Formats: sequence, C-alpha cells, structure tokens
Amino acid sequence: MFTDYAKITIKSGNGGNGAATFRREKYVAAGGPDGGDGGKGGSIYFFVDKDMNTLLDFRYKKIFKAENGENGSGNNCNGKKGEDLYIGVPLGTIIKDADSGKVVADLSEENQKELILQGGRGGKGNTHFATSTRQAPRFSQDGEKGMEKELILELKLLADVGLIGFPNVGKSTFLSVVTSAKPKIADYHFTTIIPNLGVVKSIYGDSFVIADIPGIIEGASKGVGLGIQFLRHIERTRLLLHVIDVSGVEGRNPVDDFYTINEELRKYSEKLSNRKQIIVANKIDVMQNEQLYKELEELANKQNIEIYKISAATGEGIDELMNRVTQVLKELPKEELVETEEKIVYTLSEDKDEFTVRRDGNDYIVEGPAAERLMGRVNIGDNESMHYFQKSIRQLGIEDKLKKMGIKEGDTVKFLEWEFEWYD
Repeated sequence: MFTDYAKITIKSGNGGNGAATFRREKYVAAGGPDGGDGGKGGSIYFFVDKDMNTLLDFRYKKIFKAENGENGSGNNCNGKKGEDLYIGVPLGTIIKDADSGKVVADLSEENQKELILQGGRGGKGNTHFATSTRQAPRFSQDGEKGMEKELILELKLLADVGLIGFPNVGKSTFLSVVTSAKPKIADYHFTTIIPNLGVVKSIYGDSFVIADIPGIIEGASKGVGLGIQFLRHIERTRLLLHVIDVSGVEGRNPVDDFYTINEELRKYSEKLSNRKQIIVANKIDVMQNEQLYKELEELANKQNIEIYKISAATGEGIDELMNRVTQVLKELPKEELVETEEKIVYTLSEDKDEFTVRRDGNDYIVEGPAAERLMGRVNIGDNESMHYFQKSIRQLGIEDKLKKMGIKEGDTVKFLEWEFEWYD
C-alpha cells in the first residue's frame, strides 16, 4: 500500500533532576554538598531511510518518545543522558508543524538528517548553588521538560518530469515505453491509483526521473476522486508533460481537457500552474477526427506551449519528444520546494524567561516556563532555598510586575500549586 500522508506526535525526553545530597565521611561531622547533575533528555532526529518509499509505517505507530535523562545522585554522580530517537522517512518527505502548517524540515537529499526536537537539559545538583555564605544548599534544580509536538509528514516524490492528464489518456503506457517501469495498464478509468516512477536514459548518456501522477480530474483540488491526495507529488517536478487524448474515441474534447486540468493546478497552487509544460497529443494512431488535434495545436500556439504528436502504443513521435524533454531539463533550474522564510525551528531556550501574571480577586497567579523552572529548584522547607527564591523573582522581573499590578501586603501569590503571602 502506498501512503504519502501521516500525522504523528513526537516528544523529546525530559532532563533528569539534579540531586541535593551531602558527603558522608567517617569522622567528618558535616560534609559539603555533592549532588550530581541530571542527564540530558533524548532528542528526536528524522533521517532519510533509503529503504523506505512510503509512509505506511506511520499508520500503525503514531506516538514517538525519546528517552528521559536519569536523575543525578550523590558523590557528584551525574545522571545518564537519555537515548536520542532516530526516525526514518522516505526521501522527499516534508515535515510540517500540525498547528501552524509551517515547514519544519525538507528531507530531500540522500543521507540527510535533521534535529527536530531537542531533549530537555538536565537539572543542576546542589554543588552548583554553594557560595561562601550558603555552604550547604539543600536544594537542587529539576530537569527541563522535553517538548511535545504534533507533526504532519507529507511524501512528495522526487521526479524531474511529471505526467499529468485525465485517466485513460495513455500516461501509464507512455511511462512503460520510455522507462523500464511496469505500471498496471488496462482499458478502464483509474487503472493507476498510486504514483509510478521510472528512469529515462537519454541518447546523451544522462538520465532523469519521470512520474505518472494519477487522480487529477475536475474537482481534484477539492479532493474529488483521488484528488488532492496526489497533487502534492507534482510540486517537486520541474517539467510537466500534459498527456491529452486526441483520438476522439471516448468523445473527449482535447481543448476542454487542457483547460480543466490546468484549472485544477491553478486552484491547488498558483506557482504550480506556471510550471513549464509540454503538451503531448497521444493516440494519434487511432485518431478519428483530425480537427480535434488542430484545435489543440491552435491553443498551444496561442499560449506559446510546445506540442508533440505521439502514439504511446506504436512508439511514433516518442524519440523526438524525449530528446526535447532532455534538452529542456538541462535549461530549467532546480528550484527549492520549501521557502526558507516559511520554516519553523523548535527550540527549548526561546521562552526560558517567559512568565505571565494574572489577577484572580486578591490572588496573583504567576505562570509560564520561568515560574516552572524556578519552582523546580526551590525547597520551600529550607530557609536558604527561600532566600534563593526571593532573589530569583527579583532578577526575573516578577517582583516588579507584581508591584505594577498593585499587589499589597497580605495578598496571595500563587506559583503553580504553591501559595505565598506577600509582604514588603
């Protein structure tokens, strides 16, 4: 089964907590702090797996978690780092943020690897909080939480040339003639239900990849038929071969077919509708009405589009067409599919000092990453730790924010599940 779309959830590992321990030595009444640091949480990487050609595996497993870092321990022993998680995807996979739709990574190069989510940093042990005036800190730092994100994976096949056109116009037959691909061929609509790829070797010794893209009919951009499911595969192609049946056997009008397909391309992507096209007038060996081809030729001349008459069944005109395709590909630049300004990068540090203060009656509620990190390193039962807490809320700007909001002595301040009475 060919699957080219998946939605998954990934979570990087949490950092381990730092330890608040003290040396215990024989004949030493009170040893100094020796709490080790917590280990870093595992990060999540995506890489190109050359043995994959579909996103089918992600239909059955949708949640991926990296390993958490271990907690620190006494005797300055640091916790073990969490194992990084590597997720393989086919070449040509685009990773998008499910909420914003922005691109996170474009895995379109062989052996490419991208860091997507960083693991949480490990917390510091109490040895880091010892000073000349605070020689026995009974508190440590909790590890940083990892991130959880919902992602969309889209596979966009990497092909130089895309075959577009209505069903049963001869695209599969054409692909089988010009490449060694063996697509399913039959005399009924929607024979092709998955994209087929083939490699063309030109007379000049070079080669290029050509893809038969199925399912593009009227309404495809809105999901009719196989519809939008396969329109995304055309985006990476540099050249479109628009195969049109000019035989008249099925009563089709070639000009109408041309406009219909191009309108669906335009609705899906304005950029895609301007992609270089060559019209391939197929089935000339069984053409019943020469006028149909002449009308299509007039249209091509008006729009300055090249047109070639061929018969995929007999091979007539194919060599001339493929020589021209080879020449055009040499002239066309390779475009980047993903614009750099559209990319989004996940970082743990971007909001490290963020906090919000809101009022609920006479209570002031402090929330956000800064508050979570601060409370993760405070032991409210220890006087030295509380001095550290008071110093930290001044440095972070929380105290100034509370005063600007009009806090008075006796009011309650809530940090997560902890409540404190404010005094000046």
